[in-house]
Amino acid sequence: MLKRLLLLTMAAVVSMGIYSCVRDNGADELLPTIPEDIKAKIARLGFSPKDAYAYEDGYIVEGDIFLHKQDLEVVPAGPNLIIAEEEQYRTFNLVTGLPRTIKIGTSGSLTTNISNAIDIAISRYNAENLLLTFQRVSSGANIIIRIVNGGSFIASAGFPSGGNPYPEIQFNRQYRNWNVNTLATVFAHEIGHCIGFRHTDYMNRSYSCGSGGNEGQESNGVGAVHIPGTPTGPDPNSWMLACISNGVNRPFNANDKTALNYLY
Repeated sequence: MLKRLLLLTMAAVVSMGIYSCVRDNGADELLPTIPEDIKAKIARLGFSPKDAYAYEDGYIVEGDIFLHKQDLEVVPAGPNLIIAEEEQYRTFNLVTGLPRTIKIGTSGSLTTNISNAIDIAISRYNAENLLLTFQRVSSGANIIIRIVNGGSFIASAGFPSGGNPYPEIQFNRQYRNWNVNTLATVFAHEIGHCIGFRHTDYMNRSYSCGSGGNEGQESNGVGAVHIPGTPTGPDPNSWMLACISNGVNRPFNANDKTALNYLY
C-alpha cells in the first residue's frame, strides 16, 4: 500500500539532480518544513524524514519516493532485521504473478527525446530475459509515466503494493533535454522502484550524491532487504544509485543483472 520514488554537477551544481527519486541540489531552502508528527510517521514506515517535503496529496522522501497521505497511516509489519552496506536492496513487497508483462503508458506532452529514452529503458529490461517483461502501450497501462511541470525532483515513483507495480512515475519536463541515455537511466531507475528496488547506496547516499546519509530503517515499513549475490562494498555504476548527473549513462552492470535475475 506504499508508494512512489530519483538521481548528480550548474557545471558542478546545477546539473546535479536526484533520480527518479531525487531532487535538485539547492532546492532545500525553498521547501517548507513538515510537522514533527508527519516526520514520525515517515520514519515509522522505514524512510528518513530528513529533507522530506509536501508535494501534491502527499510527501516526497529520499528525493524521489512519493508517499500518499493515507500511506502514512499504515501500521508497519514486524521487523525483518538485516545488516546493510552498499549493496542491492529490495522492498518487502514485490511484483507477483510471474511470468508477467508490465504495460507502460504515458500522459502529458512528450518530446522525441523523452519518448526515445522510455523505449531505451524498456529495452534494457527486456534484454535481460526476466519473468517480467515490459511493453509500451497507448491504453491499459500498469505504469503511467506522467510528464509534469515543476517539482523539486527529476522524477519520482513508488513501491509495489498487492503484488502489483507502483502505478505512476512522474517526470519533470524541465529535464526533457537531458542526454537521452541519462534519461533512459532515470526511467529505468524509476521503473526499478516501481517493481521493488531501493537505492544501491541506501545506507549512505553521499556515495552518489556527495552528501546525505542513511535513507531510513531497513527492518520495518517498506523494508530494505539485501539481495543475495550482490556486493558488500560500493558499486559505482549501479542503475539504482540515488543520484546522477546529465551525461552519465548507467545500463545494468553485472551486479544489477544479478539482482534483477534473483528477484525476477
